[in-house]
Amino acid sequence: MAAYFARRFLLLIPTFLGITFLVFTITQFVPGGPIEQMILSMQSAGSEAGGGVQQGAVELSPEALAALNEHFNLDKPFYQAYGIWLWDLVQFDLGESFKYNTPVSEVISDRFPISVYFGLIGFLLAYMVCIPLGVLKAVKHGSKFDIFSSFVVFVGYSIPGFALGAVMLVLFGGGSFWDVVPLGGFRSPGWDDFSLWHKITDQLHHTILPVIAYSVGSFATLTVLMKNSLMENLGQDYVRTAFAKGLPERAVIVRHALRNSLIPICTGLGHAIGLVMAGSYLIEKVFNINGIGYLGYTSIVDRDYAVVMGILVINTLLVLIGNILSDVLYVIVDPRIRFS
Repeated sequence: MAAYFARRFLLLIPTFLGITFLVFTITQFVPGGPIEQMILSMQSAGSEAGGGVQQGAVELSPEALAALNEHFNLDKPFYQAYGIWLWDLVQFDLGESFKYNTPVSEVISDRFPISVYFGLIGFLLAYMVCIPLGVLKAVKHGSKFDIFSSFVVFVGYSIPGFALGAVMLVLFGGGSFWDVVPLGGFRSPGWDDFSLWHKITDQLHHTILPVIAYSVGSFATLTVLMKNSLMENLGQDYVRTAFAKGLPERAVIVRHALRNSLIPICTGLGHAIGLVMAGSYLIEKVFNINGIGYLGYTSIVDRDYAVVMGILVINTLLVLIGNILSDVLYVIVDPRIRFS
């Protein structure tokens, strides 16, 4: 067992190197890199100041272009530039964002808790609703409740979270017919000056719709997984034996069948870590939430590759470690499993 997990941890290194090298190489060859973005930004600023496109045109000297290429390591072969980036990463240096003129670690750390807040609430809400719903559907399999709930769950699953979020904003956002929640953002301006109760209600108003959009996609998967797992265990011999001993149905389901049915659900917790922590690019874009997902989206658009690579490092490590954690949970919840 220990040898298996040791090999899994060792495999993290080549997997991580392969993912980061591939993405880094793509960023080196994609047109419209950071230098082009800086030039366009200066041209736009000059155009606004001068009142015309010609007056706003900006030309950099060959010396300035060479200095910028050297600063971004674009004057070196891509594999050498990757080695420099990797060496900086080993020293916990993710580089500096040319858009924010701030170290990437600071840019990400300011937004990471926001994504974790929404992701964690959506994650807990999905499990708290889907496990009881799956149990109830298994117990009442084939009933009108089972059929109707399956219809509702799969309709929700078929709608992407960001699309559902846009529809909910139209229906319930500020200025709509049902003006219930704000149009987006994490908190209202001046939140620090609010009273305690006002802070709580304001945060809840900004949380409801994004959390629904976050968790709607996992509802069908978790509910059906819970239902099928419980139904499978209800047909096992040990459950029939428990019924034959005269145990009530509730005790058999809760004490015996449900515990074994939770194994597939528990082992998926590790895989969910990356999703919870990474945020959602499109959902945060729709709700204008300045989290790590929205940061990744804007960084790709702005060609801020230092931030893109920093987010990639975090997401990759979370997913790889989450996969190992899933195996660990599998062994914990099911002692019959032994990895070799």
